[in-house]
This record gives sequence, structure tokens and C-alpha cells, in this order.
Amino acid sequence: MANFSKSHVPQFSVEVYQNEFLPEGGREVSAIVTVSATGGGTTGGLPLGGRAGAPSDLPHPPPGAGAAVVVMVDCSGSMEYPPTKMRHARDATAAAIATLRDGTEFAVVSGTHLAGEVYPGGGRLAIADESTRAQARAALDRLSAGGGTAIGTWLRLADRLLARSQGAIRHGILLTDGRNEHESPEDLRSTLASVEGLFTCDARGVGTDWEVKEVNAIASALLGSADIVADPAGLTADFTAMMEKVMGKGVADVALRLWTPVGVEVQFVKQVAPTVEELTHRRTETAPRAGDYPTGSWGDESRDYHISVRVPSAEIGQEMLAARASLVLPGDDGGGSSGGLAQGLIRAVWTDDMAASTALNPQVAHYTGQAELADAIQQGLNARKSGDFDGATAKLGRAVQLAEASGNEDTAKLLSKVVDVVDAATGTVRLKATVADADEMTLETRSTKTVRVKKQ
Repeated sequence: MANFSKSHVPQFSVEVYQNEFLPEGGREVSAIVTVSATGGGTTGGLPLGGRAGAPSDLPHPPPGAGAAVVVMVDCSGSMEYPPTKMRHARDATAAAIATLRDGTEFAVVSGTHLAGEVYPGGGRLAIADESTRAQARAALDRLSAGGGTAIGTWLRLADRLLARSQGAIRHGILLTDGRNEHESPEDLRSTLASVEGLFTCDARGVGTDWEVKEVNAIASALLGSADIVADPAGLTADFTAMMEKVMGKGVADVALRLWTPVGVEVQFVKQVAPTVEELTHRRTETAPRAGDYPTGSWGDESRDYHISVRVPSAEIGQEMLAARASLVLPGDDGGGSSGGLAQGLIRAVWTDDMAASTALNPQVAHYTGQAELADAIQQGLNARKSGDFDGATAKLGRAVQLAEASGNEDTAKLLSKVVDVVDAATGTVRLKATVADADEMTLETRSTKTVRVKKQ
């Protein structure tokens, strides 16, 4: 990764919410770490996170640039049914290109059982200005549907193109309307493993003939968002919003570094807002007792992380630093003692005050419920698909109960299209006899979206 100046990085802040009090013999410590970034949105043309060794024979983006984007458009045969689907995909891609700020590097890839360069071609990235945007729109008019679907080939081509970028933000937008039928699941998993950490990617499924788990897996591995656009007419608005968000990113490859003292074990680390994302298995060891968890790129935004550690038992009256959470940039080799961009401390204090040690921290309790909500939806839908209707009713009923208790109104509305709610407070529901494919897929795709704790 390239060197850079921290003066061009958004300002980060860290807040820790926990009940630090433990009873005698208590060892489990949980905390919600809220990370906020402000003042982002541009990198000043510095190669923040740009790949070392990128070719130097290409035109360098002018000052103000710092992003590279590759849009991957499904052009398989199914995109022709209905014929308006391909037209909406072309229009949406054109709208996304129109949203690029001047100086942004970009390319468009067509995806079938192969991956093709639509614009600019020759293994290059174009630099956005009035002329290149017009040329890209003209190239899109030549897109047509035909062939199969092998998404791994699209991602590998996007990776090769983005590798040529000197920009900070390397981002993909992927649109598919069908299942990944022309390569094995193992091939796609292998591709995702090979490009993980090299760029982020938002994935979208259009219509209702694609596989939710495939699209979610792509977004999860590449730290992007996943969603459904059931009506192709909604693609333009969705693509425009996605590209606006990419243009608002200010720094890439930020990591959440967790340092723990001797004897402390990390139980799990997961993002819990705005979506639930398991990060525990993505730890990279950076120093003795310190490991980094990837968080991707940041603009002006706030995210919440749930950290759980297991500390050695201690006597009443003792206290200790259970963990230190900090935000760091690529190349920060300061180890566990580095404060990075911002840091927060997670503490453990042993007390014989039963009221203090048994009190539930509101943030920890809330996000524990939100993670359970996401699991209950997934398990309920899987049970429904397998014909286990009693199990589906129980799990989806629990999901309704959790959504009601936490005030997650969006998820509650999606659940109401799959079950008839008798009593939300108790989770009493009946499965609907018929459910539209779009409604079931929307609930599954958005099951990990959470609602934040309401400020008192």
C-alpha cells in the first residue's frame, strides 16, 4: 500500500458503551464501540491505499480525484426477458457514470459466462470528464443480452482493472439477474477469497430469478452492500444513490485494531450497525496481542461494532483494561500501543454490588437483539423453504417479536408480508399461504439491516 498523509483523512471518533462491572468470578465483557467519521468525501488526489506497483504509464488523475470504480453489468440471455430489463440496466449505468465526479477513474464491464470490457477497453481505466462520460454512454448503447452467468470472471476482470488505479477508493458495482450457473460455487468462493481486501463491491439483484445467498456473499466478502431491485425501473435511482455514496468516501482500507492484555481472549468482533457483519474470522495479526479487522472505506458516517472478550477471573475491587479498540490506516505498524486515528477503552471492574454487575447496558442489549433478529429471519425462511412450517412459524414469530421490541419498523413491515401477525409483542404469527417471490427475497436480502439505539 502507498504512503499518505493523515491530514487528508476524515476525523474519526470512538465511543464505548458497556457495563464494566462484573460479579466475583465474572469473565465475560461485552461492549458496543461506536465509530464516527466526519470531514471525509475527498482524498485530495493522494494515493490513499493505492496498490503498490501500479503502472505509471497511464494518465494520472488530476487533483481532487481519488476513486476508481468498475461497473459490472449482467448481459446474460435472461436480461432480455422482459426486453425493458436490459434498457433499464443501460440507463442505470449511464446515470451512475453521470454521477462520477471529474477525475474519477472508471470502467464498464459486461458479464456473461465471460467478462468483457465495454469501456474504455484495452485493460485501461478512463478518467471521468465530459468527454469520457459521453463516450461511455455511447458504448452502453451497444450492450445486448446473450450468454450465461459466471460472476467470478466479472470480479476477476474488475480486480485487474482496479489494480491499475492510483486512487484511494477502489470500488465495484455488480448487477445480476440470475443464478451463477456457469461456474461452480467453489470457483466463486475462490475468486472472492483472491480479491478480498483489494476492492469493495456493492451487489444488486434485479428481478426475482437470482440467488440471494450468492449476492449477499459477494457483498459480505467485499465489504459492500447487497440489495434487491425487484422492478427494473428502480435501477436508475438505486445506481445513482450507490455512486453518490462512493463519491462521498474519503479513505479506504481502515481497520479496527483490537489490543488485549495477557490472558484476555477475544470471543467475537462483529459490525452491528448499519448491518450485521461477522468479522471475527477476518482478523489479521499485527503485533503481539493485537489484530486488525477490516472495515473498508469511509465517508461521513457512523457504524457500531460489538466486541466480546473473556478476561481472567479476579477478586472484588480489582479492575483492568480488558481491550483497546482503535482505528488504523494501512501501514500503521504501531502495534497495540498505537492510538491510530481514534481509540476507546473497554474495562472490567469486579464488584459485590449485585445491581451494578447484573445491569444490562442498553446498547449491548439492543444489538444482541438485532443480531438475533437477523438470525431468526434467516433460520425462519430456510425452514419455510424446506417445508418445516412449525419451525418457520416459531423463528419468524420470534423475529416479529424482536423487531417490535427494538423499534425496527422497516423489518417489521417486511415480515408482515411473509406472516400474518396476531400479536407482535408475544411473537404470535401465522405463515401466509402464498408469498410473492419479491417479498420473500426482499426480507432475506435485508435481514441484516439493523436499527440503531434510540437516544434518550
